[in-house]
Amino acid sequence: MMAAMSTGSMSNARTIDEVLDRLDSIIQSSIERGSRIGYFAAMYRMVTAQVKEGILNGRFEDGPRMERFDVRFANRFLDAYDAYSRKDKCSLCWRIAFDAAQRQEPLVLQHLLLGMNAHINYDLGIAAAETCPGAALEPLHHDFNEINDILASLIDEVKGDLAAVSPWIGWLDRLGGRATDVIIRFSMKKARSFAWHFAVSLSQADSVDRFKLTMNRDAETTLLGQELLKPPGWLLRSVIWLIRTRETSSIADITRHLLAKSVTAATIPPQSGTVSV
Repeated sequence: MMAAMSTGSMSNARTIDEVLDRLDSIIQSSIERGSRIGYFAAMYRMVTAQVKEGILNGRFEDGPRMERFDVRFANRFLDAYDAYSRKDKCSLCWRIAFDAAQRQEPLVLQHLLLGMNAHINYDLGIAAAETCPGAALEPLHHDFNEINDILASLIDEVKGDLAAVSPWIGWLDRLGGRATDVIIRFSMKKARSFAWHFAVSLSQADSVDRFKLTMNRDAETTLLGQELLKPPGWLLRSVIWLIRTRETSSIADITRHLLAKSVTAATIPPQSGTVSV
């Protein structure tokens, strides 16, 4: 059964509203404890709110199915967070993101993308295959692409919002044809190209092969996370270091800034067309 791929949680969310409540709790705890895990949680709250709005507006072909999918998808992050907080085992790709949150060297953008890397490149395909196993997966394809478009549309928006807490972040775009893509495209482009294929592979595999596929995907996603923390090229790494020296030092202020954007965001990407990154 596909459920074997899930990790245990202290309290799985059952609805999107419960997901939002859990994220609010993580964000508040992160602000109080000075944890950078709250950065991704705040951004992910915006994603979840947009999915909820999309369901209410009829953006998806099957709203109830999308809620089940979105809740299962979110629970993978919540499960990983719970396990890491208890010092229990979690996937390697989430562990590298959570471990990095204890460090001040990475940019805010890097912290956000580490979470996106684990959640999209690893969790998304698993959640799809668990929500719609076997032959039920293909009818999900359209709505799967819709949630991918929502995720992809956030990149430029979040980058622009980061200027308030990372005033030199624009320097990344001045390196050889938007060098930011060296950091960003490795996660989003691969996610948009391979997450669905990963879900299809899982849905067609037996329990032994599903386990192997999941372990291999975790290892691949972890390697991408390591590249994100230490991107190739001394020039890019030097610019990242310079940008970091100008970033806001207050973890609470950064988290509140991202949360304010999450709570007030109301723009939903268009239903027609594909958001490209």
